[in-house]
Amino acid sequence: MPDTTVTDLTERGVDLVRVLWSDLHGIARGKDLTIDELPRAIRHGVGFCQALMLTGLDATPLETEETSGSGWPDAIARPDLNTIAIADHVPGVAICLADILDSRTGTPLQLSPRDILRTQVSRLSTRNLRPIVGPELEFSVCRPDPTAGFGWREYLDRDTAGYVVGVANDPAELIPLLLRRSRAMGIPVFAGNHEFSGGQFEINIRHGEALPAADRAFLFKHVAKEIVAQQGLRATFMGKPFAGRAGNGTHLHISFVDSDGRNVFHDPAAKHGLSTVAQSFLAGLIGYAPALTAILNPTVNAFKRLGAGLAPAVANWGPDNRAAYIRVPPERGPDTRLEVRVGDGTANPYLAIAALLAAGLDGIDRGLEPPPPVTRDDPTDGAPLPTSLDAALTALEDDKALAEALGPRYVELFIALKRQETRRFAAAVTDWEFREYSWLL
Repeated sequence: MPDTTVTDLTERGVDLVRVLWSDLHGIARGKDLTIDELPRAIRHGVGFCQALMLTGLDATPLETEETSGSGWPDAIARPDLNTIAIADHVPGVAICLADILDSRTGTPLQLSPRDILRTQVSRLSTRNLRPIVGPELEFSVCRPDPTAGFGWREYLDRDTAGYVVGVANDPAELIPLLLRRSRAMGIPVFAGNHEFSGGQFEINIRHGEALPAADRAFLFKHVAKEIVAQQGLRATFMGKPFAGRAGNGTHLHISFVDSDGRNVFHDPAAKHGLSTVAQSFLAGLIGYAPALTAILNPTVNAFKRLGAGLAPAVANWGPDNRAAYIRVPPERGPDTRLEVRVGDGTANPYLAIAALLAAGLDGIDRGLEPPPPVTRDDPTDGAPLPTSLDAALTALEDDKALAEALGPRYVELFIALKRQETRRFAAAVTDWEFREYSWLL
């Protein structure tokens, strides 16, 4: 590593480097290093217990060959200098994303979300296709309230129907704060607004190549939670944090360009202005929709969002139709793209994008044709999506072609990790159950 990198960071007031990586959930795991340790970390990596990649949200690791079966071995996080950004919200700290390596072989770990996405990008490059992705991230801000059911309530009590800005609907001025601080550290956010429900927000991130786009979405989610926490509030990307309120999604705008930078989704002579490549990619997404649901909606809670409001319950597509699984925005030419609207706010951006690329590529390779488009909001106009995480995991388990494309062992372990989660939920006694049954029964 060039000495100039440490010198430059030091001259800019940096004395700590936060090395971050994504586990299978999309949680930001990491270590804070002193600046003088960075050169060594670049050469040798940062060791951590590999079981962290396979640990449930209850902090219980999956018992498998990669964890207890191998004596709880290390994995290696190697900082990627191309991702260094100075954290505007934490003085003296730079953030650097890492690639995850197998400590025994030095090769990419098969459980690394960043490398799972990188593999799909590489597969597309052999066909002269470069995926471009623009993430839209929705989240809810909560304020502490000891009288509320979980100790937290909505940041604002009233729904706004969306697209309002200003102090009246954002008293802590979180949107300007998030936009300015994200831009200051190189995350190319370009817009933000209050969404439908009280305390619900959306941030738009500039489109770019698939891996950097996923990096930016992952980093923004980490930074947003920290910035909001500094205000004594909580940001959550969970799909349905409050009953009766709008849910949070991860909407992904996807297109392809060729080696000349030409958008290959556009064909002015074709129906709807979509090229054969675009139509086959779209058809692949719809064909794999049941299995994709587990990766795009990876929590029990996510299924309380689907089918409500503008969150789709069936796999379909439509020109400029926000009720559809896939919306085709009206722009054409270099801006031709597909918007996949089904993703939950908790979707891991690396794994979500990787799964969509794998499914769509199969559609391209097989020359699939999409079903007719839908032009209205009809929850029965399309193939039904799984209605629970258990059902979605079964669909993913049964889809051997998608598992082969993404990596059979990753898919197997992802399913095992999430099955552990559904079993915990099935055994839990909820507040609703106590309220419903304890008084009269």
